[in-house]
Amino acid sequence: MDTPVKFIKGVGEKRAQLLNRMGIFTLYDAVRFYPRTYLDFSSLTPISEIVPDTVCCFSAVVGYDPIKHLIRKNMTVYKTMVTDGVNGVNITIFNNSYLAESLETGKEYIFYGKVTASRGSLEISNPIVESADEGVAMRPIYHQTASLTSRMTERIMHQAVNLYLSRNIPDIIPDKIRQGFKLCHGQFAVKNIHFPENPHDLEIAKRRLAFEELLILQIGMKRLRSSNEKHTEHIIKKDYSEEFMSLLPFELTSAQKRAIADSLSDMKSGKPMNRLIQGDVGSGKTAVAACLLYVSAKNGLQSAFMAPTEILAKQHYNTLCNMLGEKGITVEFLTGSVTAKKKREIKERLRNGEVHIIVGTHALLSDDVEFSNLGLVITDEQHRFGVAQRGKLIFKGANPHTLVMSATPIPRTLSLIIYGDLDLTVIDERPKGRQKTDTYCVGTSYRPRIYSFIKKHLDSGLQAYIVCPAVEDNPDSDITNVTDYCESLSENEFSDYRVGLLHGKMKPKDKERVMADFLSGEIQLLISTTVIEVGVDVPNSVIMVIEDADRFGLSQLHQLRGRVGRGREKSYCILISDGSGEETRKRLGIMCRTNDGFLIADEDLKIRGPGDFFGARQHGLPDLKIADLTTDMPTVRQSKKACDMILAADPTLSLECHKSLAAAVDRLFSSEKSLSFN
Repeated sequence: MDTPVKFIKGVGEKRAQLLNRMGIFTLYDAVRFYPRTYLDFSSLTPISEIVPDTVCCFSAVVGYDPIKHLIRKNMTVYKTMVTDGVNGVNITIFNNSYLAESLETGKEYIFYGKVTASRGSLEISNPIVESADEGVAMRPIYHQTASLTSRMTERIMHQAVNLYLSRNIPDIIPDKIRQGFKLCHGQFAVKNIHFPENPHDLEIAKRRLAFEELLILQIGMKRLRSSNEKHTEHIIKKDYSEEFMSLLPFELTSAQKRAIADSLSDMKSGKPMNRLIQGDVGSGKTAVAACLLYVSAKNGLQSAFMAPTEILAKQHYNTLCNMLGEKGITVEFLTGSVTAKKKREIKERLRNGEVHIIVGTHALLSDDVEFSNLGLVITDEQHRFGVAQRGKLIFKGANPHTLVMSATPIPRTLSLIIYGDLDLTVIDERPKGRQKTDTYCVGTSYRPRIYSFIKKHLDSGLQAYIVCPAVEDNPDSDITNVTDYCESLSENEFSDYRVGLLHGKMKPKDKERVMADFLSGEIQLLISTTVIEVGVDVPNSVIMVIEDADRFGLSQLHQLRGRVGRGREKSYCILISDGSGEETRKRLGIMCRTNDGFLIADEDLKIRGPGDFFGARQHGLPDLKIADLTTDMPTVRQSKKACDMILAADPTLSLECHKSLAAAVDRLFSSEKSLSFN
């Protein structure tokens, strides 16, 4: 399976380089490079039953040799007519002399494409053509590049599949599991995922390969979890949580107290805590983290608190300084923007144990960041880091406790897979005083009324956000860019107000200055990109306007909406979109109907699927090539059951019947540079 792809017949060095760019390096990668769709030639439509403006497949005989027409320079058109003996379809071929010249008068072919109607006649342009006597039932269509077409890839895959079948490679799934869950053999699955005889065989292959993919993933996550369940010296001997709560000017909710109790129970057990705290925006996760940091420091342990953005890290730092700074607990801040001299000082004090809590971004992952006694690692917005980065920070200590926080609600079934190595606590209450944010969706024609609404609130001493999807103007796109938008509002509608601009391309010190001015009230209206999506807490801001709202995912819209409604004043979220599609209306309608992040996450997942749901590979999961977590939940449950059965009988996958499975697990996780297994 590790045979380099260049040794597959018909590939060679140059094509191997093209395949490498598509992530195909070995025979294993090749047979797992599944078609993106299929052309089904097995179901033919009689010409008399063709519905115009639909894609269909029909059989017909070429009436006469295609006639060549030179329309203009670099544009040649070939025209002919095909018939089934009763009805005909006009064929137009653009700039493809090879296809036109291959059509023989009187010979029967199968044509595939979109058929239109013009002046009472049926027409098809640039159809896909198969010889009727070749007997091709279904043709795979692969992702392609400028240098490697789907047809080229198809020919390579024929050779790869034949080589795979000739090697008589053992099935990854043991016979007992395969038979128990009524799965086809791996060889049947590989052959029919690439070259199925009919849709039925394709579905059988898809189910088997999705099951296999989910089984490998869940075994990997389970083994990762078991590797975390070691002994730790970092045992909490004295519980200072009540003392911490007495320092707060507010009372924690019962859900927050439960999260603290769950975490401290883990930290007292003698095994490293590995816990996910999942709570909707504004549910008070930071207070839970602060309590655990306080208890750890009082027990002589150092802690690292990592956030995905500098703005959020700085906010956590300021919060902790205000809460703990006067209690003899040293808190420091480390990000890429900190000066070299200051970094050296902080790192030296961290090594010496003088710093109790270090708050920062990815800068904490640097090799020269060393701890004296790292006992607790907290990562905020975990889906933005992934398993490997969490692991790099954990390895800076000797089996420290790990707390993961996420304000991105993830459906329970999905979180079991993504965070299979973690225990889960859900904070399902909002702190007292937090109000529901009313949400409205309107078109761009409402902008003047929205601006008046914002001004009324600014005049009363409150603040507002307007979020745009882009930083700069793009000539190929009509989406609103934040730079021009801010300039226009500052000079026109809001010329009498203090307007600020914030986006991710600004220098860290400039971003920090803008946020400080907004927090102090110096800036009344903040025009921003999604850089304020996570964690920014300005209780005086009560209006969130989101331009081009249809460009965002529901979970992202929910995160942005969470920036308001954090104080005692009534808050509003206004989604601006001229999108008229049914899916757009459905998605934005959900935002207007509910503030429940978990319900929104469920709907978002159903509509967009897990890849788009999490954004560009932010979740740290090994890539799922065929399993669909939105529609394959029965397969998820079955594969989990199989996972439990296999690991109960053979926890280390050392039996002969599990060796191929063990290799597949190692291959998947090593390709993601994830945590290794003990």
